[in-house]
Amino acid sequence: MATARDLKPVPYEGLEGPATTTLISGIVSDVGDLVRKEIALARQETVEELQKAKTAGIALAISGVVLALGGMLLLLAGAQALADLLDWPAWAGYGSIGLLLALVGGVLLATAQKRFKQVHPIPEKTAETMKENVAWLKERTTGKT
Repeated sequence: MATARDLKPVPYEGLEGPATTTLISGIVSDVGDLVRKEIALARQETVEELQKAKTAGIALAISGVVLALGGMLLLLAGAQALADLLDWPAWAGYGSIGLLLALVGGVLLATAQKRFKQVHPIPEKTAETMKENVAWLKERTTGKT
């Protein structure tokens, strides 16, 4: 009975198929295409995340302007009116209106911060597909899963 040591390698003569150099150049070409597609995906995800950051920044700027203008006008008019209506000193009227503006400003700030937390600087889809591609390449080159 023949053992594994007795077996001799079969020569490749007579086998038809693409040459090794053709296979390697095909793999290199495929890897190049894959890298280009991954770069395009990363670029697209970055543009989308920058758009989210722009929207959140605009919302933050608008809330700041609203807080500043509303605070100034309400402090001046509302505080004086409150103090006159309730027969309070002027400082009590300004303090009451200031507290109200601080509460509104806090709500606007929390909303803007929530929008900024939705921005992801690292392209998640690209990172996931890169992991899949590395696993695929390892499987193809080592023959292991």
